[in-house]
Amino acid sequence: MSDTERNPDLSDEAAIRALSEKKTRGSRATEAFYGRRNGKPLRPHQRFLREDLLPQLKLDLSRPAPQDLRTLFVADVAQVRMEIGFGGGEHLAHEAGRKPEAGFIGVEPFVNGMAKMLGFLDADPLPNLRLYDDDATQVLDWLPDASLDGIDLFYPDPWPKKKHWKRRFVSQKNLDRFARVLRPGALFRFASDIDTYVNWTLQHCYDHGAFEWQAKTAADWHTPYEAWPGTRYEAKAFREGRKAAYLTFVRR
Repeated sequence: MSDTERNPDLSDEAAIRALSEKKTRGSRATEAFYGRRNGKPLRPHQRFLREDLLPQLKLDLSRPAPQDLRTLFVADVAQVRMEIGFGGGEHLAHEAGRKPEAGFIGVEPFVNGMAKMLGFLDADPLPNLRLYDDDATQVLDWLPDASLDGIDLFYPDPWPKKKHWKRRFVSQKNLDRFARVLRPGALFRFASDIDTYVNWTLQHCYDHGAFEWQAKTAADWHTPYEAWPGTRYEAKAFREGRKAAYLTFVRR
């Protein structure tokens, strides 16, 4: 049933707009977020933070992005980085806290992960941090060319079944997005405990051509990043006997 059939009073203009929005959602489905958005019900204070604090920190993609992303932040920052899928926020909160001279954009569509981050920020506000709680490709498409000094993608969903590999966030299309928004010399950092996804990422970055892997020895990609705090997911992987790989690529 069409939108106009559901609502016969819908004007022609509104019907066209509704159809356009429906087509947009459909066209993004194969490149957008896959996975759970909700987990356990939020506690009352978490719901309050989601309703009160998140709107203060959330990027407004309905407006054009500023050409100078540093103006997005209350703090005076010299560069801007982005973390995609920050999970519980352990790394992002740690990194933003130890680097007050840098601005950070954190993207996490999973409601419970965002709730944990908002809890961190309620206890310890960070004026160099902005958030977004939906599909990261929307933010990437919103950002100006060569506007980021780094992108972090740590422990993304590996989609281990071959029929689901097309859902992996590392893809040629998303690497195109990374290449567009990263400044020359900026870093793309990727961590995973799944060998097939590590190899997948290495191959895709090699095939893309805009990214140069920085490892010289095996120790380079088995050594955590500087001041790496670890994550709860990583700790679970270690307990289960899996090893992590920490890949660093430079935007050519």
